[in-house]
Amino acid sequence: MFERHEFGDRAVVVCLDFGLADFAESVAEAVELVRGAGVTVLSVIQAKRSRPDAALFAGKGKVEEIASEVRGLEANVVIFNHQLSPAQQRNLEREFQCRVVDRNSLILDIFAQRAKSHEGKLQVELAQLDYLSTRLVRGWTHLERQKGGIGLRGPGETQLETDRRLLGKRVKLLRDRLATVQKQRQVQRRSRSRSGVMSVSIVGYTNAGKSTLFNALTKAGAYAADQLFATLDTTSRRLYLNASCSVVLSDTVGFIRDLPHSLVAAFRATLEETVHADLLLHVVDSANDQRDRQIEDVNKVLAEISADGIPQLLVLNKTDLKGLPGGIERDENGSLHAVRVSALTGEGLDALRAALVELAPAPSFLAGPAYDIHDTSENTWQ
Repeated sequence: MFERHEFGDRAVVVCLDFGLADFAESVAEAVELVRGAGVTVLSVIQAKRSRPDAALFAGKGKVEEIASEVRGLEANVVIFNHQLSPAQQRNLEREFQCRVVDRNSLILDIFAQRAKSHEGKLQVELAQLDYLSTRLVRGWTHLERQKGGIGLRGPGETQLETDRRLLGKRVKLLRDRLATVQKQRQVQRRSRSRSGVMSVSIVGYTNAGKSTLFNALTKAGAYAADQLFATLDTTSRRLYLNASCSVVLSDTVGFIRDLPHSLVAAFRATLEETVHADLLLHVVDSANDQRDRQIEDVNKVLAEISADGIPQLLVLNKTDLKGLPGGIERDENGSLHAVRVSALTGEGLDALRAALVELAPAPSFLAGPAYDIHDTSENTWQ
């Protein structure tokens, strides 16, 4: 078993170029993810390949180079910015003699560190167990040499089956608990619908400034930081736009390229706030050169959770970094296309409120009877 270094994890990060146009951006994002997990980045190894190697993903020569780097820098973990098969992961650990973590496992680890609500922890644990279920054999590689014979038949298989059975029971328990959470959310949504309150969800690429915008609009004090996946737990607040119009605004988990399907599935209860919204505020980091690709990645996840048919309003955030004024952008037909804002400075927030008033149908979404909205998460970050 590989042990954690006394001073924390020290990693060699591996990023392979398979011909993607935004490879440099993906490398920078990978490093940010690793650091966000609290791991020290000792080295970043890059290489070009036409396709992954079936056994080692990176190819024999590159694996030898990585192994030399691991020994020279005394790294205790190698992190691939790619999804590895269980067999590739086992083979690489034998070559490097240290832990090997792929992109999916890295993102799961970050989620595990940052989930604070009871619901968030349930969702992360479920995703981790789904991931682990395909890799249980890793814990029993010491039994691989036992091919049978007197006194040696079966112990590894028996233990493995026991682990799988226990894991299956835990997964069922977590799914049942999340189903209960889902029902509670459905009750909350029905209450909002009866009160005639428009539901608006903030979506966007991770670190686009969603929580900062949410706080600026609602004064909620939700956790916001310049890091990937700062927010995991959904928080909702009533937002009064004027004397006759209000909406329920929800802050949700950020998306990222190649978001693990297990995470999307596990967080479905949280993401249903998005699925059942009347309007999506798609927050975009307008200062990021890859904003168009990030918009595309977010829309892919929205399609995966069947939220691609919900009306969107683009919110071009961080305009202060571009030196642009806040304001509303319209298309050639005069319809709302986007709103330029700086959630940090407050520039353009009045324009965003005006846009929401314009989009809120009347009279069915007027303020209606007295109604208070609380966090949908059990816990908010302090």
